[in-house]
Amino acid sequence: MNEENSHQPNRREALRKLAMIPAAGVASVSVLRSFEEKCLAEETAGAKKESIQGESGATRTSFTPPKRPHLKEKVPMSRIGNLNVSRMILGGNLIGGWAHARDLIYVSDLIKAYHTEQKVYETFYLAEQCGINTFLGHYSLFNLVKGYWKWTKGKMQFIADLGCPPENLLDTVKHAIDVGSAACYIQGETSDRIVREGKLDLFPKAMQIIRDAGLPCGIGAHRIETLRAAVTTGVQPDFWMKTFHHHNYWSAKAETEHDNIFCRKPDETREWMKDRQEAWIAFKVLAAGALRPEEGFRNALEAGADFLCVGMYDFQLVQDVNTFCSIWNSDLKRDRPFRTPTLDRKELLKEEREASKNAEEDEESEEDA
Repeated sequence: MNEENSHQPNRREALRKLAMIPAAGVASVSVLRSFEEKCLAEETAGAKKESIQGESGATRTSFTPPKRPHLKEKVPMSRIGNLNVSRMILGGNLIGGWAHARDLIYVSDLIKAYHTEQKVYETFYLAEQCGINTFLGHYSLFNLVKGYWKWTKGKMQFIADLGCPPENLLDTVKHAIDVGSAACYIQGETSDRIVREGKLDLFPKAMQIIRDAGLPCGIGAHRIETLRAAVTTGVQPDFWMKTFHHHNYWSAKAETEHDNIFCRKPDETREWMKDRQEAWIAFKVLAAGALRPEEGFRNALEAGADFLCVGMYDFQLVQDVNTFCSIWNSDLKRDRPFRTPTLDRKELLKEEREASKNAEEDEESEEDA
């Protein structure tokens, strides 16, 4: 090595150091507390509620894709409104750094440190390889999806969680639409607060803004009472985003509730959903990690869920997808028919290729002109 080259830093060593020290160039995903965690804590303490602010940015300059996963098959596809959506959706709490870890106060910080931009991109990439085409998370996480599109050419689409104080909802809806969300829904704690504060007119107002933008719209809730109140306004969203899990795990039986239970009335939720014609995205189906996927997935699908939104680390994706597909292909004992059709992946691929070909031809025509 000549003298000039000896002073140049080793690229591999530099990348290794960056991977080890996120603050030195690979930013952690979020420094925000979960809006849900705040509400849960404040509901007990009676403290003043604060809005969630800020958003993450994508600043890296390259991406090395992880190895292709070993799958039994890809997640089946369906449709909500005009949007093609995988039956399993990647949830945003872990990527956002919101652990719901009962009384373990360090876990949210731990998962924020784990989810560097590189790790988030790897997670999105693996999810797409597994057939998951949709990420659902707080609207402030959109820049991560945008960065993923830029550096990987991936196509992960984003459903925006509109978690905010009710008084900010309509402005938040407009922001989420403007940044490029594929669909929007009123986040569960926000909906719960709308009902508690008697501001029910916000449901139809927010739905109308989303529909006017041509996007599928949804209403979320942790409490079944919230959905009952929402329908009294006459709204008919494209999907409901409702928690669902049973209580057969030890922390659900704790005398004091502390970020440990998310669907307080699963039997009433299941019964209410039977008569709804809209799609149901079930979330918290593993009770924030208290239930095994084999148990939680089947429980939610047999209860009538059309889609499952699941927070997953990159190292869990393949196993969870294989588990989902195994349950999907088994004898599901549902008393609520699926409200959305299962799509043929081969036909979807043909449509995508045709659309891509037409776009290239249009671009060439414009250049010739």
